Amino acid sequence: MAKIIISLLLSFGFAYHGTDSFSQIYSPQRTHLIEIYKSQISVREATGHNDGPQVEAFLRTVGLGAGYAWCAAFVKWCLLNAGVASAKAINAMAASTHRPGHLVYYKGKWLKQPRPGDVATIYYKSLKRIGHTLFFHGITGNGMIYSVEGNTNSQNSREGNGTYMRIRQIGGIYSISQWLDD
Repeated sequence: MAKIIISLLLSFGFAYHGTDSFSQIYSPQRTHLIEIYKSQISVREATGHNDGPQVEAFLRTVGLGAGYAWCAAFVKWCLLNAGVASAKAINAMAASTHRPGHLVYYKGKWLKQPRPGDVATIYYKSLKRIGHTLFFHGITGNGMIYSVEGNTNSQNSREGNGTYMRIRQIGGIYSISQWLDD
């Protein structure tokens, strides 16, 4: 019932501000994923150079050590810890989280209903590629979304100092992909 109500609210453009009672709406695996990525929000780099114990744990999942950009490593670490076996395909590049066959949102168009735990990417014209990835967490209304992101900061940088909950314009998002089959 709650899932139907949220769907109706989203379809009519009402704000969805998230909830901590996801277990009543989503599968146990999706609920666990949400708990995992939210538990990492306070992670900060040790020296501001893509380092520190938890950042390096993220980086190990993509075969790297301290010093490398880690947004994709954060996404992979969370997905693997939630038991999403297909996340093994994610490498250190943010583009590896984009899944053409599982798109929810692509280049300004909603294709399916988004759900917390879906994975978004941002395309940078200056780089001519996808350069950042994050977890979609909810819709705030007025063309904005909640996200949880690694290797960002309070200014929404793709080269930040920690894991944060952000509010971003949906127009800045290149794609949102499903990694869970629920």
